[in-house]
Amino acid sequence: MTQIPMRLLTCLSLVLALTISSAAPALAQDEPAQPTADNQAVLDKLKALSNGVKLETLSPVEARKAPTFADAVKGVLQDRGESTAPEPVADVTDRTIPGPAGDIPVRIYTPEGDGPFPVVVYYHGGGWVLADYNVYDSSGRALANAAEAIVVSVNYRRAPENPYPAAADDAYAAYIWATQNAGEIDGDTARVAVAGESAGGNLAAVTALRARDEGAQMPVHQLLVYPITNYAFDTESYETYAAAMPLSRPLMQYFWRNYLTDEAEGVEAYASPLQAESLEGLPPATVVAAEIDPLQTEGAEYAEALEGAGVSVRYQLYEGTTHEFFGAGVVIPEGKAAVAFAAEGLKAGFMSMPESGGGGLAASTDGPNPALPLAGLGLLGAIGYGAFRTHRRSSRA
Repeated sequence: MTQIPMRLLTCLSLVLALTISSAAPALAQDEPAQPTADNQAVLDKLKALSNGVKLETLSPVEARKAPTFADAVKGVLQDRGESTAPEPVADVTDRTIPGPAGDIPVRIYTPEGDGPFPVVVYYHGGGWVLADYNVYDSSGRALANAAEAIVVSVNYRRAPENPYPAAADDAYAAYIWATQNAGEIDGDTARVAVAGESAGGNLAAVTALRARDEGAQMPVHQLLVYPITNYAFDTESYETYAAAMPLSRPLMQYFWRNYLTDEAEGVEAYASPLQAESLEGLPPATVVAAEIDPLQTEGAEYAEALEGAGVSVRYQLYEGTTHEFFGAGVVIPEGKAAVAFAAEGLKAGFMSMPESGGGGLAASTDGPNPALPLAGLGLLGAIGYGAFRTHRRSSRA
């Protein structure tokens, strides 16, 4: 009888252990996850402020006037008798920069310290339809302080008045402006990253793709916070969290209907980066995921696809959180932790420039949900990450 070498047995045992230990955050569970008490408090306040009216039942103009997650956070703070003052930064300046269809409004957050600072070009969420840099002001402030970088928050054109690819065009134009003109705002043109939440995460990913495709200066890092990466609505998280708050499947379908002029556009890489022919040559990425979120699966799939293309990736799933938790760290502790995790990736990207002395991406191991470093793990990394993987499909609404 052939005996299995001890070295092989040890390797197989390690593979099995890694697979089991990595399975905990996967969606496979008897019941959908429930929000933490703090996250639930914000959801309850949002429901009360909106009187239960669903955004997808409103016109885009009406929906833009509806209470936001940020309003609910402020309401919770008021109920607790706590300050609602924004997180202080050294300077906040509103200005415009040139865009493909006219000037683009941007808000520039500068941290304490002496420049030139690295730069983060940031894109807000809102399904390409709602919100602006006012709604996502807390994220810009938090990232500027945590990453010790200038944050340029971009008010890109919104749909349906300006459908795809208007938002993507503005996002790319703002990034190119930063790589050429950051010196005007005490920034370093050589150290420019992209970042975004939800639809903004989509725009950050698309900007990185387009920079590669057009031979432009590459972002030193891409921060993707629960990004929209695919025009599909039947993933595992879409099924499990179809009725989640504040983002549901019907609301995502509403966003896509308003963003695209033809559903055939949904297969284009600059709309659905997960459908790009190749992700090779893209910058290192940090991907932040909320557990109770229809977008959880496609965010994990994009992280896996990047890793498969040889891109260095840091991925973190925050249990008990919902969409929009990232900018709510003043009430939801996981939001504060996610900003710190994001800042680690951004700082590593800034340090990767030769003149900054090098440095690489390292996985965070703080807290109950350590980061999963995908790149460089080979077979073990692929097997360990399998817990996050779901079947990719492309059904349409």
